[in-house]
Amino acid sequence: MPLSEHEQRLFEQIERSLAEDPKFASAVRATDPRFHVRRRLILAGVFVVAGLVLVIFAVSINQVLLGVAGFLLMLGAAVFGLTSLRRGRGAELRAVDGTASRSTAARRRSSFIDRLEERWRQRPEDNR
Repeated sequence: MPLSEHEQRLFEQIERSLAEDPKFASAVRATDPRFHVRRRLILAGVFVVAGLVLVIFAVSINQVLLGVAGFLLMLGAAVFGLTSLRRGRGAELRAVDGTASRSTAARRRSSFIDRLEERWRQRPEDNR
């Protein structure tokens, strides 16, 4: 349900006043989902590189089990990074400092069926 004009103005005013409070803004930024996603992606990248180094080291000393462990480490880190990235994109609230987008719900990806129905409605009408 969309907000009325009056409610939108009140919401923007509250948002601005909260963003101007430095103590509140720093506390909210510490729990900003983008920060956690970025940290998880860096951590996943480090583990992917560590797994690759482990695989190369295992090949050089002819240890198959160590190579498999390195590959599994790389695979697990990649899955962790991708799920973190997907979870971060789905977060509704981004930040209090005025960078929150009002159109997050509109930009959210629609399902395959919804996209097909929209294309069907927008198709050119040919009378053949």
